[in-house]
Amino acid sequence: MPARETEVLVIGGGIIGASCAYYLARDGRAVTLIEREDAVCPVGASSYANAGLVMPSDPYPLPSPGVLGQGMKWLLDSSSPLYIKPRPSPALVRWLLSFAAASREGPMRRGMPVLRALGVEGLKAFDEICASGSLDAGYKHTGILSLYLTQGALESASAGVAPMKESYGVEAEVWDSKAVHECVPAALPGVVGGVFTAEDGHIEPRRLTRGLTRMAEEQGATVLTATEAIGFTRQGRRVTGLMTTRGPMRAETVVLASGVWSGRLARGLRVSLPLEPAKGYSITVRRPEGVPGDLALYLPEGHACVTPFGDGLRFAGTLELSGMNDRVLTNRVAAIRRGAGRYFAGVDSSPPLELWRGLRPMTPDGLPMIGRAAAYDNLIVAAGHNMNGIMYGPITGKLVAEVIGGRQPSVDLSLLQPDRFGII
Repeated sequence: MPARETEVLVIGGGIIGASCAYYLARDGRAVTLIEREDAVCPVGASSYANAGLVMPSDPYPLPSPGVLGQGMKWLLDSSSPLYIKPRPSPALVRWLLSFAAASREGPMRRGMPVLRALGVEGLKAFDEICASGSLDAGYKHTGILSLYLTQGALESASAGVAPMKESYGVEAEVWDSKAVHECVPAALPGVVGGVFTAEDGHIEPRRLTRGLTRMAEEQGATVLTATEAIGFTRQGRRVTGLMTTRGPMRAETVVLASGVWSGRLARGLRVSLPLEPAKGYSITVRRPEGVPGDLALYLPEGHACVTPFGDGLRFAGTLELSGMNDRVLTNRVAAIRRGAGRYFAGVDSSPPLELWRGLRPMTPDGLPMIGRAAAYDNLIVAAGHNMNGIMYGPITGKLVAEVIGGRQPSVDLSLLQPDRFGII
């Protein structure tokens, strides 16, 4: 069978792959995107039904002082916000050790500027894409309101407002209980206040991903679904081909953007991408009266995000490290409902319109991997976006197009190099 040839081959039909295909096609590249499932943004993709938050005001990587210690306390509680299922996995042990090293104050602070830059430039990309009128994905650049149940938690959040403005330019307003309840009449009396960040927003994930794919096709990209990458061929410093379930393919440049599956594929090229699959859940119910339809909410003490999508209200959260599986732990879904029920009446018993789970590609240091693989001249990695694939999707596509085009990247990629974890 003759190999199908293309200029740039993008592997993966989630938000990262779709964004790369769009920006590359917009640059005039001949692009082919392949997706292992029979549709782009398949149900199991992390960009299918997550919270859809665009939140550049929060540049904190997941590894931070105290997070792993709290996770150890939750270790045996499968309903906890951060659940690590005990299992004999050397890869998980290595990942956790790297995570622990990245959870110190120094590494966390080093990562924050680059995440802030990705968020700010990403917001510009969202505004630009959505302003064109070609993408209808329910984008709302209307801010995010974080709600607090205790005065101590509100005071702690309030104390961080001034330092975040000084260090990163984050503008935030502290709201008292009256202001919160005027904005969110459905909030229970126990909600004592909130912090509003006007620069943030939200978007419907699956409409965004599929919309960007359609826009890429309109720019000339080819999209092949039900096409699974099996393995690479290589010669010297070049990836020479890819075998797929629909035959061999050749490309001048390969972009690996397969989410949690990127690590497995990269092993065949002796490139180490230590990605741990982290399962997240969401449940969508009918939006109760008194919950605004254009404002996303964050519930820090409830460990959940709340996003309105039309007549629906999506609650999303939890982090489950239990390996590559799509099992649903119903007690985790119940925990999200209970957490939200501390803020709003009735949501813990509302009939679900949709229940979803998906695997997020987690890196040990909480930073994505974007850039050329050092061992190859024609391999670009765009993976490991943790729980922020939607927020960082468009800017990642733009950065990949800049790297391939030999242009100065919009964001400094020095901390995001895919080879920072070594080689196999």
